[in-house]
Amino acid sequence: MGNPNFQEANRKFFQELYAAAKQVREYAYAPYSHFSVGAAILSSEGEIFTGCNVENASYGLSVCAERVAVFKAVSQGCSSFRALVLVTDGETPASPCGACRQVLAEFSPELEVFMCNLKGKIVHTTVEKLLPYTFRFKKAGEEYVK
Repeated sequence: MGNPNFQEANRKFFQELYAAAKQVREYAYAPYSHFSVGAAILSSEGEIFTGCNVENASYGLSVCAERVAVFKAVSQGCSSFRALVLVTDGETPASPCGACRQVLAEFSPELEVFMCNLKGKIVHTTVEKLLPYTFRFKKAGEEYVK
């Protein structure tokens, strides 16, 4: 958590997000990969939304934990986010896949991302760094960005 942009006050949120992501990871449905992921995302309003990965026998229909958390938030009226914590049990923390990066960038390109494993390793970055050339459409009344 060495990023000075992630203010001291937000460290409390990191601990809450980590605990929430770790807990929801237990609900992951991963009978094929056996790779359970938990995600917790902090809205700009301070609400926490969680998600876990849900696999399907038709693997392309599987959904990642990050997208579950974002879609849950959006379905409840939140579309701006400050931080995301992912928790996996691998030797090294896992990063969001390309589809998740694009979804996260759609709502908050400056989003702080903390990739964690259960052994205490944390990798910190932003969505902008994970996906520097995000795909964007120009929205009505706005100038094109990237």
